[in-house]
Amino acid sequence: WKVFRLSINWGRIFPNGDDEEPNEAGLAFYDKVFDECHKHGMEPLVTLCHYEIPWNIVTKYNGFSDRRVIDMFVKYATTCMKRYKDKVKYWLTFNEINNTINFLPDDASDEAYQEAYQHLHYQFVASARAVQIGHQIDPENKIGCMICGITYYPLTSDPEDILFNRSKWEKGIFYCGDVQCKGKYPTFTKRLWKEHNVKLDITEQDLEELKKGTVDMYTFSYYMSQAVTTHENDDAVSGNMSFGVRNPYLEYSDWGWALDPKGLRYYLEMIYDRYEKPLMVVENGLGAYDTVEEDGSIHDNYRIEYYRAHIEEMAKAIENGVDLIGY
Repeated sequence: WKVFRLSINWGRIFPNGDDEEPNEAGLAFYDKVFDECHKHGMEPLVTLCHYEIPWNIVTKYNGFSDRRVIDMFVKYATTCMKRYKDKVKYWLTFNEINNTINFLPDDASDEAYQEAYQHLHYQFVASARAVQIGHQIDPENKIGCMICGITYYPLTSDPEDILFNRSKWEKGIFYCGDVQCKGKYPTFTKRLWKEHNVKLDITEQDLEELKKGTVDMYTFSYYMSQAVTTHENDDAVSGNMSFGVRNPYLEYSDWGWALDPKGLRYYLEMIYDRYEKPLMVVENGLGAYDTVEEDGSIHDNYRIEYYRAHIEEMAKAIENGVDLIGY
């Protein structure tokens, strides 16, 4: 199965976000991209919002902190799904939506958490409405969430570490997955909000939209696992988007990422058991200091081994009953 994952730039379609009419030149550009994909036997997998939003929405509305932006996103999503009805069947609403919370430090202010959780809620509603509209436009559409997938381990068997690890899964992974896959906020939500005095603008209509707009599939990125502890530890992991402490049972990349293919299988099996929806790994890879030979080639056998190990663990997850798309 050949899939080409790409993202549509919202600003190419609605340059200001709140425009009355879409930009035809932008729409035509993606027509050409999708036509080229099909010409080469590739199925497009399209992300509607990959962090970039029109700058006017940022400056005028403060992004998804403003409820009005929900309608702007829904208009944009509807425009794309209608235009590319016969060219795109696989859609993702927001890329790594959980990073809104993941990148907040534990000691962030209550105000920062208030804004982040409100921002997420409006995105959840926008996504749910886009899912419903996408199914109305074409019942064959498959629309998914996209989560930054990280497997968390407690560093020790200390009950404090076990509880801390559970909180990492709840806040970093399950919070967004539950809303988008189950159509409702999880039971631990009240605790998370209470920890930072969060009081959200949520309407009954919002909750109805979440119920009606659950995704068809759960897609995610996976690059590493992270070990966490409540104890003082001098062996912290430092690297690009890498947190926690060093796991003594794993090797690490040049960028401080734990090389953990078994962590991928663990994640696949846990998430499938929780949601029972088809899964898709849409990002995975290894960063390294590659050496360019005189002839221009790069002999990255280490990257081949990285992929081989992860693919083997995906196969084991399938053997254990996981519905994995595109394997």
